[in-house]
Order: sequence, then structure tokens, then C-alpha cells
Amino acid sequence: MAARKRGTKAGPKLAPAYQQTRCAVGVCDPQRTQGLKASASRGTHTLVTLEGPGVFVCAHVTKQGGANDLTFVRLRIDNRSVVDLSFAAARNWGLTQSNPYGLQVLGSGGLENFTIGWPVPLTFKRSLQLSAVVRETGVVQIVANVIHGSSG
Repeated sequence: MAARKRGTKAGPKLAPAYQQTRCAVGVCDPQRTQGLKASASRGTHTLVTLEGPGVFVCAHVTKQGGANDLTFVRLRIDNRSVVDLSFAAARNWGLTQSNPYGLQVLGSGGLENFTIGWPVPLTFKRSLQLSAVVRETGVVQIVANVIHGSSG
């Protein structure tokens, strides 16, 4: 019988320091930031403002009440318009199902949810701002959540 070589078991190989800080799909330290506006009168209401750099994963704006769905959801990244669409327009465009465009509106009976999210996270260098522009009466409240992180 052949003799087995004895040796020491090598420990795990460590990745270089620059690789150890990378996160799955480029998003590190994920977190949720929430904004609320109760009794949302007509006008622009900033719901969430984030300072960069960072990574935008997804968001939603939930609206309770309203006479005609002419409340607009605005997402600005680095002072550029990414989303600017009303609940009514999203419905008219057929964005009522999951789709590759990244926008979807759901709900009825006075409670509606406008979701924003693409398969790939968006990076912002300076700022991200999510707001609602109310151009209808009867909006009881608006709640927003933004899921974001750092790029590592």
C-alpha cells in the first residue's frame, strides 16, 4: 500500500481588501427611509431626500383618498427627472401589472400604491428626492418608502 503524504491543511484564502467590501448586486448597507404627509393639501410635498453618494433600489408612494388621481409622483436623482407621472396617467398607460418599465400602480377604493423599481439599482452621486405633487382634493395622507444603500 502506498504511504499517504501528511501535510498541514491550508486555511481559507482571503480575498484582497478591495473585494471584501463589495456587496451583492452592488448594494451595501441596505436601509429604508420613510416619509409621511398627513392631510396632503394641494401643492408639492417632499417625502424623502437623501444625500449621496448612494444606490436607489426601489420605492413606493401610497395615497389614501383623492377625487381624481391627479397626484403626481416625482423621483429626481442628481437633479434629473427620473419619474414624473400621476396615478391617473399610470393607470391610463396600463402600468397596472408588473412590467420592465419599472413603474406600477395598484389599488382601488381610495387606497392606491405607486411602486418604482428596476431590475438594476440606480446610483446617485449627489442626491435623491422623492416627492408628491397633489393636484386634487380629498387626499387624506401620503406615505413613501425608499429602499437604498451604498455602492460599497
